[in-house]
Amino acid sequence: MKNFKRFALMFMFILVLGVLAACGGSDEDTAADESNTEEGTNAEGSEEVSGPIAIDGSSTVFPIMENLTYTYNQEHPDVNVTVNSSGSGGGFKKSTVGEIDLSNASRPIKEEEMATAEENGIQLEELELAYDGLSVVVSQQNDFVDELTIDQLKQIFLESSDATMWSDINPEWPEEEIKIFSPGHDSGTFDYFNEVILEEQPMKEGENTTLSEDDNVLVRGIENDPNAIGFFGYAYYAENEDVLKVLGISEDGNEAVKPNPETIQDGSYTPLSRPLFTYVNVNAYKEKTQVRDFVEYMLNNAGKAAEEVGYVALPEDKYQEQLETAKSWAE
Repeated sequence: MKNFKRFALMFMFILVLGVLAACGGSDEDTAADESNTEEGTNAEGSEEVSGPIAIDGSSTVFPIMENLTYTYNQEHPDVNVTVNSSGSGGGFKKSTVGEIDLSNASRPIKEEEMATAEENGIQLEELELAYDGLSVVVSQQNDFVDELTIDQLKQIFLESSDATMWSDINPEWPEEEIKIFSPGHDSGTFDYFNEVILEEQPMKEGENTTLSEDDNVLVRGIENDPNAIGFFGYAYYAENEDVLKVLGISEDGNEAVKPNPETIQDGSYTPLSRPLFTYVNVNAYKEKTQVRDFVEYMLNNAGKAAEEVGYVALPEDKYQEQLETAKSWAE
């Protein structure tokens, strides 16, 4: 009898423990489910985003977008973001026919490009991401040029100019052929330089001119040749200032100014300061949750990304104003 009572007590004790464990497990499972639900939502409380996002366009904007997509993917690994850099014009060729979701640009969209988009039923909307100072650079091996006037830039780059030697620009400079490194014709940087410096006149091309949509190709060419000169976005100079020398630019007899975050933002680096853009396919923004989520993430983090890669952030209220505008596209 004693053994039977002892067995019954042990059985009840085990049963109670089992019930308590089951209750504890239920609470833990509920907490885990709630945690998983919280981790699997975006800012609007919807399910975790996934799917592809296609971005192309300006090589100048590329470092900003590369930074943003990397940090975004840390939070959203199921979103497959591809970023290419075929130039501003190359990006618009794709965005105006609906091939990509975002089109990066270092110049505003042209009227004919917007007309093509409208003909194809594509609504493209502009967002500013940062400020840039288009930088004119030579190699650190160059010990004779520190600054140039706008007129001297025209002498160097214009097809109509007879200047081919550095000594043609300044008799005190070497009798060495000038080697030009320039973004290609699909580049918004080329378009901008062509507009504000060359005034839409043809640039020199030939054996002493290298054109490339890849700014890193231009960097490598200039750094190894003391007689080379070229131009591209400020971030590529900032990343390579140990091998490149940025030149001061003077306009209308004023003191030469070099690009840096202060002169770019306050506009004193003129006429080569400019905004950088991305153009959003509004159809994709409305229809693809991952595109909408990324665009909102982009506007909340573009300033930080711009500064990390060497550009100049917009005022924070400008990003927030654009964010509210973007959200209205989905209404």
